Amino acid sequence: MRILKTYARLFVADLDLALPLYERMVGGTADLRFGFEQAELAAIGDFLLIAGRPEHTDRYRATVGPVIVDDLNVAITELADSGAELTGGPFISETGRFAYLRHPDGVTVEYVEWVPEVRAKVLG
Repeated sequence: MRILKTYARLFVADLDLALPLYERMVGGTADLRFGFEQAELAAIGDFLLIAGRPEHTDRYRATVGPVIVDDLNVAITELADSGAELTGGPFISETGRFAYLRHPDGVTVEYVEWVPEVRAKVLG
């Protein structure tokens, strides 16, 4: 497993209001912007902004990440071999495949393997 990128997950009330500050901070526009379930997300620099009503986003507050990996299957196997427990997934989204794993220390992390088009767009 190789980690390609890690995001700091930030919950915001209004994505359109919050995004300009992060665009100024990183000196560019969002790499990705998309809807996920009942939330709206934007990835910019090393931040993942998540906007939506609390009843739709609160369940993601207990997890960290996402951690972008080169191969989700390998990540799941290696993490499980180290004592992590798969708690959700793998699932499919418009950006790729993702899963949640609880590490032996109790932290739950979201791991994502991007589709080739997203990987090329964000990482070059």
